[in-house]
Formats: sequence, structure tokens, C-alpha cells
Amino acid sequence: MSKGDFILRYVRMPIEIESPEEFGYSRIRYNLSESSITDQSLSSFGLQIPDLKLIYNEHRGSVPLRKLIVEDTPTLSADDVLITGGAAGALFIVATALLSPWDHLIVIRPNYATNLETPRAIGCEITFVDLTFEDGFRVDIERLRAAIKPETTVISITCPHNPTGVMLSEQELRGLVELARENRCCLVVDETYRDLSLDVTLPVAASLGSHVISVSSLSKAYGVPGIRLGWLICSDANLQESFLAAKEQISICGSVIHEWIAEQILANRADILAPTLTEMRRRLQVVRDWISGEELLEWVPPSGGVVCFPRMRKIPSGGTEAFYRRLMEAHGTYVGPGHWFEMPDTHFRLGYGWSSADELLHGLEGISKALRG
Repeated sequence: MSKGDFILRYVRMPIEIESPEEFGYSRIRYNLSESSITDQSLSSFGLQIPDLKLIYNEHRGSVPLRKLIVEDTPTLSADDVLITGGAAGALFIVATALLSPWDHLIVIRPNYATNLETPRAIGCEITFVDLTFEDGFRVDIERLRAAIKPETTVISITCPHNPTGVMLSEQELRGLVELARENRCCLVVDETYRDLSLDVTLPVAASLGSHVISVSSLSKAYGVPGIRLGWLICSDANLQESFLAAKEQISICGSVIHEWIAEQILANRADILAPTLTEMRRRLQVVRDWISGEELLEWVPPSGGVVCFPRMRKIPSGGTEAFYRRLMEAHGTYVGPGHWFEMPDTHFRLGYGWSSADELLHGLEGISKALRG
């Protein structure tokens, strides 16, 4: 191998280049591209930051915070949790700690872009197991099994799934855990939307085996992406030591301010989530009613998260590029086109949790009008 083969080749992801914050929030009237609930403020939670000492925090993250993260899972402890800079930070740590150019990774696709691009930057061999609309975006465990090689190090999935909102059943999740165990590889489960499960909440995946790594954050379900607070959970002490080493070399520790805010939020998790889930179920019904009357779209109904992934039944007037331009310029509405997830632009991610209820209705109306030219 040449010297250049060992360089991490970073490429900006379309989902980040075209994100609302990069595109400009002020240019968007009806933002249906977001994948979280409405952004919150400190006053939303009744919080005022105390006079904290701005020290180097515990490298793994504060013990009270780590205890809160696993408080409902008695088989896990604070020692199994590492606090990271958002879920993106956790995914980066896991990828760089477990993968090399000589390893093989299996990724369920479509997927959140970080789960695709960081392994590409590392240069490992990647096999994509693509979910299909026709199969209801369900994971085919036999296709996964067939993709495994002796060099397979990691299987990577998201559940609830981004961008479709589809969830695994507990039986399917346990089947994947066993498949990874049989083949002596790690199973990485991006559980960022777990607290937004609308029907049944699955066990924390990391509680099902020491070879399983759960990744999550406060960004989506709690509406606080600005504090960059995420975590990974793994009960393998050797893996945790490696992940901690990676974190220490990236940032040493996390922010005492961010971790204090996270502690207050998670200490009141049940009271915060209850009204959120009620409202998201209501929002989903609004989208369900709209799509049932929209003859130009079809979808797989989501059961978790605050996103869905409709598909156009036919190419709109002028093509998909003209549709997205018309949608923004004539109707002020922004959605996440399929290419954000390496899918055709006849799909788009529709987020129904971030905008106001009134903005959601206006945005859905804009989509219907833009589909018709």
C-alpha cells in the first residue's frame, strides 16, 4: 500500500451541505426536512445554568449522567456508558476504533450519512444491504447472513430507522444480535430515536450482548441538538477502553455545562417525553390523513421517530429537480431529498415533529401543489 492509502479521505455529505442550517433557516417558511422535535430552550425545561466550575470533566462523562442513561436497564451500569459529542461523535469513535482498511463492514441502507461516509473515509470494504420500499423497508436477516465474510468486523443498523421511521421487532433485533455473535463481529445499533418509539419500545440493544454497541443522543427526542450530547453503550470493558482512548484523543472530556443540562433533562425524562409522544402521534395522524388523500404519493407508515420517507408514484412535471426547486421557491417548503440517503430523489424524508402544527399543514399543502407543477 502507498502512503496515500492510509489517509482518512473526508468528503462532505450532501445531507450536511444542504442542511437547513447551511441552506439558511431564514430562507425556509415551512421546514419539513428536520429529523427531530422542535428545538427547545433552557426555559422550555425551566432551567437556569448555575455557577458551574468549568473544569476538565470526568473523561467518561459524569457518573450521575451515565447512571441516568441506563437507569431503566438493570443489566447495564454507568461503567458501560461513554458520553460523546452527540451521536455523530459516538459513531465516529466506534468506526475509527473498530475499522481499518483490512476490515469488512455491513451497513443497512438507506442510513444516516455518518454511518456511510466515515467508514468510506477509513477505506474499509463495505457491503450495503439495501432496504426496499416493496418489502416495507424490513431487514432481511438472510441477506445479512449471506453478506458476512471472515473479515467482517461490524454490522451497522439504525432502529427506529432514519429516514423511514420503520422499526425492528424485538424478535428481529434479537436475531441480529445472535447473528453477530455467531460470526464474532460487533453489532452497532444507532438508537437515536428509541425514546420516540410510538408503539413498542425495544430493549437497549447493548443489554443483549457484550458485542452490541448502542448509540444515542438527546438531539432528536428532546430537541437539544445544540448541546452536542450523545453516548455509546457497550458492556465489553476492552472495547470501552478503546472507545475512551479515542474520545480522550479527540476532546479529552465533554462539557460540564452540556452534561449538567443533560442530567436535568434525563432526570425528568418521563414527564418530558409523555406530552411529546402524545403530540407526535397526533402529528403522524395528520400526515397519515394527508397521504391517504394524496394520490401522487405512497409510503411505508413509520412506527418510531418523527420522520417518514414517502415515494412519488410518478415523476413530477419537469423532473424531481424541478419539483424540489418549485417546492422551495413557490411554496417555501423544504424536505430532505432521497440523495441525502443515497436513494432516488423520487423519495424524500418528511419530518413532522420540528415545525409548528400550522407550518406542517402548510408544508404538506405545498408538497401537493409542487407535485402537480
